[in-house]
Amino acid sequence: MKKLVISGVLFAAACAGFAQSSSELKQRLEKLEARVAKLEAASGGAQEVKAPKEQVAEGERVKAKARMRKDLEVYSSEELGKIEKLYQVANKEWRSEEGKNSLKELVSRYDKANRTGCALLYLGQMSKGDEQIGYLTKAIEGFSDCFYGDGAQIGAYARMYLAFRYKQDGKADKARALFEEIKAQYPNAIDHRGNLLAEIIEKENK
Repeated sequence: MKKLVISGVLFAAACAGFAQSSSELKQRLEKLEARVAKLEAASGGAQEVKAPKEQVAEGERVKAKARMRKDLEVYSSEELGKIEKLYQVANKEWRSEEGKNSLKELVSRYDKANRTGCALLYLGQMSKGDEQIGYLTKAIEGFSDCFYGDGAQIGAYARMYLAFRYKQDGKADKARALFEEIKAQYPNAIDHRGNLLAEIIEKENK
């Protein structure tokens, strides 16, 4: 059974009731932003991957935490707790109707949350036919900037799933276009194990 990835430290702190003071949170965010800048410089920016695999993966995890903290600007600690609770139902009941319905409720009630992008991608993985394409397309169009806590980005991951779906359906041109988008727009994108999506795509298309 596939496990859903629990959010990073900042998100967990929010759900616990914001144990830090606003000044402490500000200091942590400043350090986080400095770390993002340092890692991006080390990896040579978005054009070329020069850093070792683990350093690239760490850079993606830092970006994930930065995206998660944006939820603090939109939702209260109580709302964030509800979002996470809805999301984690699917962790216990993966591919069940209960898990799927919980994710649907999350998507319908919280249209700006980082977890919403994750929920849409999981719904896409749970679904078939036109419904699957619809969920994956919605994830790409509205939530590409969202991340799982392990650094896997929705924009890249959803494109890869949709591309493989198109490839399966014999729509090679559509699949190829999405693969190219991933390599051009998300050169450092990783899967849940830290593997580069660009390398996975290259192996699958040999």
